[in-house]
Amino acid sequence: MNIDLSGARWFKSTYSSSSGGDCVEAAHLSGGRVAVRDSKLGEASPVLAFAPEAWDAFDSAVQAGKFDLA
Repeated sequence: MNIDLSGARWFKSTYSSSSGGDCVEAAHLSGGRVAVRDSKLGEASPVLAFAPEAWDAFDSAVQAGKFDLA
């Protein structure tokens, strides 16, 4: 599936500054989808796009600490 990213407004996590500024970027797309790419590569980065339900499940898991290192 080709996704039109021409109007995507990419943003970095506020946590990026603590990692030297290199992190991931995300963009909200039409239909509630969310795109993610590597900020170090910018336009050259491959892009992962998530359906709204998948992104919401991921976000909820992050908020719940499911990915925290022990």
